Amino acid sequence: MESELGAGSTTAVMVLSIALLLFLISLHLFESLLWKPERLRSKLRKQGIDGPSPSSSLFGNLSEIKNIRALTSQTKNTEDDSITHNWTSNLFPHLELWRNRYGRNFVYSSGTIQILCITEMETVKEMSLSTSLSLGKPDHLSKDRGPLLGLGILASSGPIWVHQRKIIAPQLYLDKVKGMTSLMVESTNSMLRSWETKVVNDGGQSEVNVDGDFRALSADIISKACFGSNYLEGKEIFQKLRALQVVMSKGSIGIPGFRYVPTKNNREIWKLEKEIKSKVLEVVNQRIEHSSHEQDLLQMILEGAKNLDEDNNSLNISRDKFVVDNCKNIYFAGHETTAITASWCLMLLAAHPDWQVRVRSEVLQCCQDRPINADAIKNMKMLTMVVQETLRLYPPAVFVTRQAMEDIKFKNIMIPKGMNVQIPIPIVQQDVDLWGPDAHLFNPQRFDNGILRACKNPQAYMPFGVGPRVCVGQNFAMVELKVIVSLVVSRFEFSLSPSYKHSPAFRLVVEPENGVILHLRKL
Repeated sequence: MESELGAGSTTAVMVLSIALLLFLISLHLFESLLWKPERLRSKLRKQGIDGPSPSSSLFGNLSEIKNIRALTSQTKNTEDDSITHNWTSNLFPHLELWRNRYGRNFVYSSGTIQILCITEMETVKEMSLSTSLSLGKPDHLSKDRGPLLGLGILASSGPIWVHQRKIIAPQLYLDKVKGMTSLMVESTNSMLRSWETKVVNDGGQSEVNVDGDFRALSADIISKACFGSNYLEGKEIFQKLRALQVVMSKGSIGIPGFRYVPTKNNREIWKLEKEIKSKVLEVVNQRIEHSSHEQDLLQMILEGAKNLDEDNNSLNISRDKFVVDNCKNIYFAGHETTAITASWCLMLLAAHPDWQVRVRSEVLQCCQDRPINADAIKNMKMLTMVVQETLRLYPPAVFVTRQAMEDIKFKNIMIPKGMNVQIPIPIVQQDVDLWGPDAHLFNPQRFDNGILRACKNPQAYMPFGVGPRVCVGQNFAMVELKVIVSLVVSRFEFSLSPSYKHSPAFRLVVEPENGVILHLRKL
């Protein structure tokens, strides 16, 4: 009898435990899917900020976004081969639609993620000038984009981000970057010699799709400058990062648990993530084995990882993850964005031969048969204007994204803790009210007196981000772009191939869908 009572008591406890577990799970789901999203939106509605109602507690406005994009794609004139730079209405028509309907600041949902989209300039300005760490990077970057970004400098917040920035930023200060100029020139000249050979073999004019060459070039430069290796040694890493970027751009963010579902895309993501980690650790272990005394970025990252152990790792991240995630961030951001911008820049110069002539004339005048160096680059004003205008029309990163770590106020908006904030860079950088009636046109002359006088509000120019989270590699990127473009224009005359189709595509960055195809002729 006693044993029966004991068994019954155990069963009752088990049933009660299961019921309690199910209740807690249900409570968590109610909080994350319904209560928290509605609470955040309600706080903004009370301040006069509205947006489309989520059609689903799980998917938010994702279905509306998909339908709006499909409708835009159907109405787009596929026979129009003209080059227009107002591409946001094609890639992000939902933002344009909701901005017109709900105002310059509005809220919408990507899955369960609530996003406050800000395009009203005074609010953008306050955010741009803010140094508060109460705005960090959104959680979803290290989760939904985790295989690509992890907890590296591009996606982390708080103490770990502060630690990373102290390590990485000094390695990319302008004085150090100037010392890398000769390396950039050497790598670019090597690529251009292959172009010259191709042009000669093709009888004086050749057709080249420059995207792949620029990716390889930029990868070679970042490898040599920051990792003490060359592109061939890191080739597999770059190729797999590129494949991971393309696969991840096909997915949506904000759907709870979806990244754990073994879909075809997710299985490919997991495979690539594992392979990239293995390859990065190979490079790292080779450096450790050789006991290198190089003081490059990789060495600083390794020392930063070593300090984690010495500080009892209060940042709660493993040494390998710290090293791998930051290497992936530098590999990705350091070569992909620069390569794409170089392609867009040559496309614009090919489409505007008058500016190509002006830049070429300036480059030849500044160099006067001497090798290009940091001082010559500094004096190339026309080239700088062209690069700045390229970054205005085709910023590689589309959004400035933040998450409110605490309640924080900008202008008249109290942004509640947990709300994600998004500034769509291309919409702000092509706002006619800020940039004038030619906002959608290529006009480098607007930067004749610098960024401060290029438009009504200098904070409207943000290709490298804003505030304390501004890109640490902007000096590196600008010098590299100037080196590449100056060397190309000094050795080649180029025009757009008739086979070039202008079609910007969003693959986590904005890139030419089918590449930039040029006709090259050696000068």
